[in-house]
Amino acid sequence: MSIWWSLHLRREAASVPLARRLLIGTMETAGVDPEISYDLSVALSEACANAVEHGGADRPSEAYRVTAYLDGEKCRIEVTDSGPGLGPGFTRTQEIRPARPDAEHGRGLCLIRELADHVHIGNKPGRDGTVVSFDKILKWTKDPSLLSA
Repeated sequence: MSIWWSLHLRREAASVPLARRLLIGTMETAGVDPEISYDLSVALSEACANAVEHGGADRPSEAYRVTAYLDGEKCRIEVTDSGPGLGPGFTRTQEIRPARPDAEHGRGLCLIRELADHVHIGNKPGRDGTVVSFDKILKWTKDPSLLSA
């Protein structure tokens, strides 16, 4: 089974739960194990929150994009913003440093790395912006709603 969707969302806090609910609903309907769905939904929330907060400080009306692909045994999620990007040459996840334990900000990308199997963070090719993509191997429930409909 293959499912994908893409959303263009305003950089507003209210957009984060919308994206999360759509992802959870899609995975529940497809029959994805609830623990996997939860991990991916938390990672998505963190990526969306980063896009809302950092994805274009000088352009508050800019949108960001969320795309989810459930294909076979894997789910891949991409969150793309229109902000200033991460600086020239930034394309490696090794450059993400954990925040201090007492820090109020800076733990989101590390959390995404813990919840997903593979994470890539880089500049949007050819334009301003950042792309956060992550994937996870899926596990299935025994009775998926989509297959029994």
